[in-house]
Amino acid sequence: MPIPSRAALVGHLVQHRIAGDVATPRENNLSHYRQLANGDRHYWLGLELGDRWSDEQDVLAVMAERCGVNDDPGHRAGQDTIDPELTAAALDRLAARLRKAAAGRERVLFATGHPGGLLDVHRRTAAALRDAGCEIVRIPGGLTADGGMVFQFADVAMLERGATLWHTHSPAPMAAILDGLEHAGRPLPDLVVADHGWAGCAGQRGIDAVGYADCNDPALFIGEAEGALQVTVPLDDHILDPQAYDPMTDYLLDAAGLL
Repeated sequence: MPIPSRAALVGHLVQHRIAGDVATPRENNLSHYRQLANGDRHYWLGLELGDRWSDEQDVLAVMAERCGVNDDPGHRAGQDTIDPELTAAALDRLAARLRKAAAGRERVLFATGHPGGLLDVHRRTAAALRDAGCEIVRIPGGLTADGGMVFQFADVAMLERGATLWHTHSPAPMAAILDGLEHAGRPLPDLVVADHGWAGCAGQRGIDAVGYADCNDPALFIGEAEGALQVTVPLDDHILDPQAYDPMTDYLLDAAGLL
């Protein structure tokens, strides 16, 4: 298929509910914003937010600005949105960072807490960067976190429990990887491309990190606002047909000069 133009990409994002009117309901979004503001570290995704975001309305304001959710605090239930133009703009920023990684032949680590949705997005990006001369970081063997095994499949680190790839928001698997690399005397990544706590943990440790995040995961958007993450791409991170992410990945890799 041809590489989509930006306008075609925006239309595709809306058509497949990757952005636009997404499946994540407003009630769920506001609940997560409130729990982040109340200091629940599960919603901090590995970042240290202190008491800087203790007002739920401040969290909502960041999410309206950077993700495109409805900015009306009185809108408490029903449909919520991700602005597809913000998604496309973030993909352009991500492409610029990937272009820099390729030019410098950087060491890049890929990881996902959403293997059912984003695995192939990460896999294809890793393959393109390897072809461009980057080193795709191999994680140490035998790592464990959160009662599961941290392992790598198709160049992407994930959490596995009971022979099942695990959906996780936890930063612990990324912490296990970074600690394992240091213990083995190996260099840390120059760049981490991830989502959820995998991205937040890397950014908190001062590693260049970029991530994908849904409208009910405000921490990574706050991390970008504060400079802990370089890019956070807003999107529904688990749509019904993961193949619908393919044109988005095509756009990203083309913009990065990797196709």
